[in-house]
Amino acid sequence: MARDTVGEIKDKLMIEDVVAPYVKLRRTGRSLTGLCPFHKEKTPSFHVSSERGTFHCFGCGEGGDMFTFIEKVEGVDFKGAMQLLANKAGVEIVYNPVAKDASDKLERLREALAKAQAWYMSQLAGTEALAYAKKRGLSDVSIKEWGIGFAPDSWRGLLENLTGAGFSVQELLAAGLVKEADGKPGTYYDRFRNRLMFPIRDTAGRTVAFTGRALSAEEQAKYLNSPETELYHKSDLLYGLDRAKDAIRSRQFTMLVEGQMDVIHCHQAGFENAVALSGTALTGRHVSIMKRYSDNLMLVLDMDQAGLAATAKSALMALKEGLRVKVARLLGGKDPADLMTEQMDGAKEFARCVKDSRPVVDFFLGVLSEREPDAERLIAAAERVVLPLIRAVQSPLEREHFMLNAGRALGLSTEAVREAVGRVPDGAREPAASRTADALSARTPAEQRGNFLQAVIKAYPDSPLAKRVAAEYSRITGVHPLSSEALPEAVVFQAEQTFGEEPSEEAADELLSAFEEAVIREAYQQAIKELRRAEATGDAAEVARTQEVCAELGARLARF
Repeated sequence: MARDTVGEIKDKLMIEDVVAPYVKLRRTGRSLTGLCPFHKEKTPSFHVSSERGTFHCFGCGEGGDMFTFIEKVEGVDFKGAMQLLANKAGVEIVYNPVAKDASDKLERLREALAKAQAWYMSQLAGTEALAYAKKRGLSDVSIKEWGIGFAPDSWRGLLENLTGAGFSVQELLAAGLVKEADGKPGTYYDRFRNRLMFPIRDTAGRTVAFTGRALSAEEQAKYLNSPETELYHKSDLLYGLDRAKDAIRSRQFTMLVEGQMDVIHCHQAGFENAVALSGTALTGRHVSIMKRYSDNLMLVLDMDQAGLAATAKSALMALKEGLRVKVARLLGGKDPADLMTEQMDGAKEFARCVKDSRPVVDFFLGVLSEREPDAERLIAAAERVVLPLIRAVQSPLEREHFMLNAGRALGLSTEAVREAVGRVPDGAREPAASRTADALSARTPAEQRGNFLQAVIKAYPDSPLAKRVAAEYSRITGVHPLSSEALPEAVVFQAEQTFGEEPSEEAADELLSAFEEAVIREAYQQAIKELRRAEATGDAAEVARTQEVCAELGARLARF
């Protein structure tokens, strides 16, 4: 792709034109503001800068340029965002020969998978696969909308159809649709046979793989997934997310269930924010993807021993990434599909279970209390399962709340629980929102104010205010102002909020005074430490020198 394509798109599009279809913007000082599309809010905290072509939300911490915005709001990768914005700008994306060959190859794989899905769907009518789907409670509308089909019990049906349509065997291998026979080089056959087929789609709704549900008890694998390919990476995909992402934003939580049937039944029952994993355990990448749409996660997984272990592991990972996690417990150990298929009022019962969901810490305290009537064993189990969950909770207030609850459930003091939680190894990562908030400050008061002054220079370039701040910064520190290019956009937006649209040359004088005092105070504290070291070593010359420095800095501090 030509190196200047991004620049050409940015030259032809203003960021507000890109954001406006998704957010109602209004002018507020130097920024355009509106309600953030990435989290639910009533007071606008989403800011757009026309001058810099960037956005930032002070509520959830999301920020970036127009490409980042489209990636997040549409759930596509950079290439997908590039294509959408190029179409909007009327810019042709020009690829270099190598990149074009790679792009053409991926498009061929997508075409093959789309053709395969259409062929599977065409095979469904009148089959036992359709009867099974209906028996499991799938409606005609769901079967059509989710692209469900049937892989016939033949060895080369799909292979012959797609090679007849012009696809090579190598392309079908690369798409994961066919296999080479063991011990028979050059002999190929369909990967999926006699299975109900569920297409797996990326966030843009393009089919990238399949899951096949066996229709015969003789099959060893009840569910068979496509192998990983250039298009399909199971740790990067959540089944149903292409259809669920808008509902996740509006309902403000992701519902994670066990499998494809569960997802479709949840959508049929009105829970269109349901997604599932595709042949793998929850990964950090999955959690990062879910955080694009909501910071809240509800787990609706199996309640057997293995399911509980998976729930605890998934919850721990999500908590460490800053999500709030609840668990819905379905009675009788049923999964959503079975509950809604087997019970007359299954959908209502499922809705009740969702309503009664509990925070994951409280959920496991309840489960362990049921299973471990012996107090000593209950405490030991809680140490293994519950305390790491509490440790991973990012909010100090919520962590304190759960420690209180744990103390009550275990018959212990909150202080004892707090001490035990403190001993749990801290592998938690800071959530993105916290990292963004921390970008507004630094380790010391001088660094905090210095960063903010740098942001003022960047926010009001070439203005009398920026020139004054730059000159004073240089006088105070003895160096030229550091480059503001690396500053987080959040700090620059904060500066614009503070000083408004056309600040006077003296608008930052109070901040400059506070910065100078902080710089001198930190230098004075450092000089005191050096004096103490000199005194301890008996270095008379160094003692005299540092005494002079302390006296000079102390005199300067006295003027504030």
